[in-house]
Amino acid sequence: MGAALPKQYLPLAGKPVLQHVIDTFSSSASIAHTYVVVSADDDRIHALTADARYANVTVLRVGGDTRQQSVLNGLQSMRDAVADEDCVLVHDAARPGLTSALIEKLIDALQDDVVGGLLALPVVDTLKRADDAQRSETTVPRDNMWSAQTPQMFPYALLCRALATTDDVTDEASAVEALGLKPKLVEGSARNFKITRAPDLALAELFLKGLA
Repeated sequence: MGAALPKQYLPLAGKPVLQHVIDTFSSSASIAHTYVVVSADDDRIHALTADARYANVTVLRVGGDTRQQSVLNGLQSMRDAVADEDCVLVHDAARPGLTSALIEKLIDALQDDVVGGLLALPVVDTLKRADDAQRSETTVPRDNMWSAQTPQMFPYALLCRALATTDDVTDEASAVEALGLKPKLVEGSARNFKITRAPDLALAELFLKGLA
């Protein structure tokens, strides 16, 4: 991002990126509790969550060196509050375009699914595999290809086992796949993209303001 602040705390449409995410989860009727996993030395999260309206939000200062470790640490920290079969949703702090409707869509689609699943979008662009010189080496068929989003929703015990027994996965679904299971793909939305580069903030603001 090339910014002075971590991207989850950058201002977006009047409040930090992360606050958009917290507001969406904390106001969702289907979410019992929201846990925010941050590093032990995070000095910004308290000011963001101190408001009384966040009574159903708990900050866990157990962030790890990787996404996988942060999620697993967070799951282990909330052990006493959940049953093995309870479903948990894991979401990227840098996806402020999530809506309550998308949360409901995911939950509705997976309510009878014993494995779980994730929001994702079918790939519509032509995919190219590059060589080391960034020249197109081959075209990759896009049939049945999806771009993963979050939230990703799985039973608590299953997700803990998956993350604890796999290495170097980039999302929760990858860990579950490593167990030989097949997470369900639920079509998400273009607005639920991950802020990665500086221009992404402007696009996210257009979505949040209903202009895109």
